[in-house]
Amino acid sequence: MTELVFFLEEPSAKAMLEGLLPRLLDDSISVRYVVFEGKQDLEKRLPRRLRAWQNPGARFVVMRDQDSGDCYEIKRRLTGICEAAGRPDTLVRIACHELESFYLGDLNAVAATIGPKTLAKQQQNAKFRDPDRLNNAAQELKRIARTYQKLAGSRAIGQALSLDQNQSQSFNYLIAGIKRITENASYS
Repeated sequence: MTELVFFLEEPSAKAMLEGLLPRLLDDSISVRYVVFEGKQDLEKRLPRRLRAWQNPGARFVVMRDQDSGDCYEIKRRLTGICEAAGRPDTLVRIACHELESFYLGDLNAVAATIGPKTLAKQQQNAKFRDPDRLNNAAQELKRIARTYQKLAGSRAIGQALSLDQNQSQSFNYLIAGIKRITENASYS
């Protein structure tokens, strides 16, 4: 059985992935989550966690928000940390700008899970056609879906996010990367 290990900056990312991954991965892949207490904690403790991982066949994914930082610099820094820890094949993905950009990229999923039901019609509005450009995705989501709460909302929306119809490029890169590193995983 292949082990896929996610290193995450926050519990809401885990909640989203727990709903999403069962629809993406086959049963031969075991998923583990290591959740840190924010970005600094992730970057500080990541090298030790990667070096100490006992399963030599494990595949790793590091995921964090861009927030106000430079996406390319963040990815370069995290990739360097992984390489220095002896895990150069680690997949590093950045949610541009925030995890909520993934949700704004699929307003059908938001409408179906937390409402309001009419929300899906807004997907063609300019700002939702490219939600990765929004600096305040969490605030925007809270504004249009007033019942949104970070952890419970992530859990609910993650179960409904489309794997192939999302307007967030950073979400699509995450899905494509996971598919790539788990291809033929059952034969490894």
